[in-house]
Amino acid sequence: MSHTPAADVLLGNEPGSFPRSVLADRHPAIIRQVRDSFPYEPAQHRALDALLAQCTEGVIEPLPADAHDRHHWLAWGMETYAGQSWFDVPWLWSESWFYRQLLDAVGYFGPGPWQGIDPFRPSKLAELDSPATAEELAALDDLAGLAPDERDRALLHGSLWGNRADLGFRMSAGGAEPADAAPGLVADDSERLWALVDTASGPVTLALIADNAGRELVPDLLLLAHLLAHGRIGRAVLHVKPYPYYVSDATTADVVDAVRRLRDAQGAAAEYGHLLWDALADGRLRIGAHAFFCSPLPYEDMPGDLRADLAAAGLTVVKGDLNYRRLVGDRRWPPTTPFADVTAHFPGPVAALRTLKSDVITGLDPDTEAALVAAEEQRWRTSGTHALIQVRE
Repeated sequence: MSHTPAADVLLGNEPGSFPRSVLADRHPAIIRQVRDSFPYEPAQHRALDALLAQCTEGVIEPLPADAHDRHHWLAWGMETYAGQSWFDVPWLWSESWFYRQLLDAVGYFGPGPWQGIDPFRPSKLAELDSPATAEELAALDDLAGLAPDERDRALLHGSLWGNRADLGFRMSAGGAEPADAAPGLVADDSERLWALVDTASGPVTLALIADNAGRELVPDLLLLAHLLAHGRIGRAVLHVKPYPYYVSDATTADVVDAVRRLRDAQGAAAEYGHLLWDALADGRLRIGAHAFFCSPLPYEDMPGDLRADLAAAGLTVVKGDLNYRRLVGDRRWPPTTPFADVTAHFPGPVAALRTLKSDVITGLDPDTEAALVAAEEQRWRTSGTHALIQVRE
């Protein structure tokens, strides 16, 4: 990205800013949600109290010498930010650090009886079992009557707008469903996306870097199942988090839960569920869970083994707001900064499917930006009512 002018890294110390509201308001709310989700023991309640005080009023304290992942966090800048306020370090780093510390507080990393217990699992399962999910699955039966291009568009947009199911976002929005507002695409490179899938050389491998579990992961899986079923792709690799992260981010367990939910449904949903189950068993669908996906770093800094894995794909689809921030860099880019410039580091063709929930944005047409600012000032950046499909070939 050396040819792209530098932009300031987003911090959480600007009064009234969206990053500050996440650190000051959303994170305490998440601690309360996690505390109420399980009958945790006194030691865990004390650890959660300590985390609440530390993340709102304290400083970054290095991990102890025996922490299982200390070597990762040393490489990811822990000593650089030690002693600084959580609000004064890069926002992306501070958010990631919060979730790592939250898991430690509830005993996720063990040893002990709570080792490996996902503190967000009750909310994830509630989404899978919700009436809204049942309605969305039943609606799949109607897709059979659509023309192929309309069916493609419906499943692609299902994956795109499924990001509204983000639990952490809904909490910070006061529980309101973003769907109450009129949605709008601020950029649409979908034709370029389909051109990368339908290559003359035959079916490609498609990598999808997932974001949220539950009601968002289901349409992601449906899109992959559709492409596999119709021979549009030969193989798929679904990249998820190696452990719970950002409230609702998908892990391997969440993938299994979602596929089971599809298999237990009726009609087209069940057919897709069985296809996905078989694809996992025979290798057409592979799950990846690299440690880097829970790092506080942009994708420009991904390690060589992950870079090689993604380079082997004919197209990588990057889902959601957090992944977009990591893809383009969590910086205060001018909105018209070319998307191709800030993603030139990525090791192959890449497409971003994102519902806008933070300030970072690139690749906008100047007229589009002007119209958005005139209509909504800057609320369009974080309200979840706008989305984008951007492609760099």
